[in-house]
Amino acid sequence: MFKLSRLVLIVPALLLGLNVASAKDIDKDELHGKVESIKKDWQAKDDTFESTLKKAYAYAIFPDVGKGGFIIGASHGAGEVYKKGKLIGHTKMTQTTVGAQVGGQTYAEVILFKNKKALDRFKKARFEGSAAATAIGGKKGAAAASKYKDGTAIMVLPIKGAMAEAAGGGQKFAFEPVGK
Repeated sequence: MFKLSRLVLIVPALLLGLNVASAKDIDKDELHGKVESIKKDWQAKDDTFESTLKKAYAYAIFPDVGKGGFIIGASHGAGEVYKKGKLIGHTKMTQTTVGAQVGGQTYAEVILFKNKKALDRFKKARFEGSAAATAIGGKKGAAAASKYKDGTAIMVLPIKGAMAEAAGGGQKFAFEPVGK
């Protein structure tokens, strides 16, 4: 049976022409530079950020996610995935939302994986993150206060813009291991 939640994810993506089918078309050098830059920025704002990454089993960093919406909203970004501090792959994320919303913003997002099971779910495209962040970056100690749910924790660092929303939706991911 087709779930309404799938419709909420698919219809806005089709309307807006977004594609997360592959992480292969990412400019990997440019992306890596952005990831390194946002890691430094985040650590400068929150001295617990780096130690939080080190404690996680693995993590994905999306340094530049663009989001916009008016009733129907969408976000899209590319990132890198690390395990024990070593780059293991590239990823793309698309988020779609439906509900009361207006505006546009850019933000960075980090997904922490508590264990192998959570990372494997993500790598097999069986991971659907909710839009709810467990920590908002830019505040001292925010990273250390992030809470895991189902083996993952999501942290967001607002960069620019503003969004007002009371909308529901979810995130879909594509993963490509390094070397492919």
